[in-house]
Amino acid sequence: MIGKKRTLLAFGFILSVYSLSAQEIAVNEMRNSTQNVMSAAIDRENTSILQQLDSIKFVNSGEKDIKGVIFDVEDVNIVRKLNALQREVPLHYNQSVRKYIDLYGSKNYSGHMSRMLGLAQYYFPIYDRIFSEMGVPKEIKYLSIIESALNPHDVSRVGATGPWQFMYGTAKIYNLSMDNYVDERKDPVASSYAAAKYLKEAYTEFGDWLLAIASYNCGKGGIKRAILKSGKIQPSFWEIASFLPKETRNYIPAYIAMTYTLGYAQEHGIEAENSEMALNTRALEIDKFISIADVAKAINVPEEGLKKLNPAYKKGIVNGSSEIHRRLIIPALSDDMNPDKLYAALNTVVQVPTQVPVLEDDDDRVKKVANTKRHVVKRGESLATIANTYDISVQNLKAWNNLRRSTVETGTSLVVNSNGVNSRLAQKANTSATKKSDSLVYTVKKGDTLSEIANRKGISLSRLKADNDLSHSKLKPGMKLKINRS
Repeated sequence: MIGKKRTLLAFGFILSVYSLSAQEIAVNEMRNSTQNVMSAAIDRENTSILQQLDSIKFVNSGEKDIKGVIFDVEDVNIVRKLNALQREVPLHYNQSVRKYIDLYGSKNYSGHMSRMLGLAQYYFPIYDRIFSEMGVPKEIKYLSIIESALNPHDVSRVGATGPWQFMYGTAKIYNLSMDNYVDERKDPVASSYAAAKYLKEAYTEFGDWLLAIASYNCGKGGIKRAILKSGKIQPSFWEIASFLPKETRNYIPAYIAMTYTLGYAQEHGIEAENSEMALNTRALEIDKFISIADVAKAINVPEEGLKKLNPAYKKGIVNGSSEIHRRLIIPALSDDMNPDKLYAALNTVVQVPTQVPVLEDDDDRVKKVANTKRHVVKRGESLATIANTYDISVQNLKAWNNLRRSTVETGTSLVVNSNGVNSRLAQKANTSATKKSDSLVYTVKKGDTLSEIANRKGISLSRLKADNDLSHSKLKPGMKLKINRS
């Protein structure tokens, strides 16, 4: 009896081992089958990406020897990562993009990229908030690095200024203030609203984010001329790139590469450098002329540190008034800050002239390095077409050349940049614009937002809502808003 039981137990054990072995074999076969399917899918995807790269690799990349460019598995991996990173703005890949990715990932650029990542911790949240509010893709924030390396005091050789590199004429079109005391092209908040509005308008016009971004470099007129030369209807950037200036042809690849490199900063060994910018801040509304130095002393922070948070103020003075309120950014108040001292500093008025002259451009560095550019009028050209060619306003063109009429004779040599400003006419035009901006009623335009209007008019959003009995932020074009600055 005992022997029979032992036999049955042994038989059962053998059956169990066989069953487990069969299950393990089945699992291994299933795993191998799954791996083979996945491997085949990856191979197909790699082949598809390589075919795609082969079909576009020379599109406006400037390559002469097309046989000298070969894409490999490393390129395929970059494309896969770009696809994962892509949101609204197309992140295409070709030889030109690869060149900039190699550049930004090189040892020579490691220090620069670390600085950019450190500064981005302060600037990018500002851009994200404003772009989200304005309906502009957040990933366009990387464009500011290409423009200015996140330096609000950056001035190009032709006078483009600030983190978003606005020329004087364009800045005026987008309602940025510039006078003896303030240059809002250097203000990260005000200039970001202006940049977002420009980009949104360009996207509405061209229907393509890469074309909108490219127009930020060469102007909308430059894009229109390239489209006309291409003979295409609603083309992509790459289809008209060969008709664009070389700088603009490189502009988009540089933007895509910067987006990729910082998007995968950790993989590239890029660590954020300490930028010494206070990351936790608060905004104060100022309605009088006050000293930044006095505020810094009151809250026990270095004056230079406070000026870095407020780069738009030229003379260390916040030029607020009852008509136009200004913004002062300070570090968030800590326990060791004395609120009474801060209150006193905010209410200690600095003595200034009763009138603040509006300047065309008082940056001496620009006047020294920028060369006056001229255009000889050709047959059939008008002030409007010339202004469009150089992405300037007709009003500035007339002021710079002391023109009273809107017609111009063939052969006339015209100044087409801000170096040739006629001070008297420019002053008159700016004074007129200032008077108009003091109107107590504002008509809402397409694309306007409440916060943008409040920022532009120098008042708080809550006050603008209260003055107009608004419980929401929805606006309609043509709506009249009361602007109460008193």
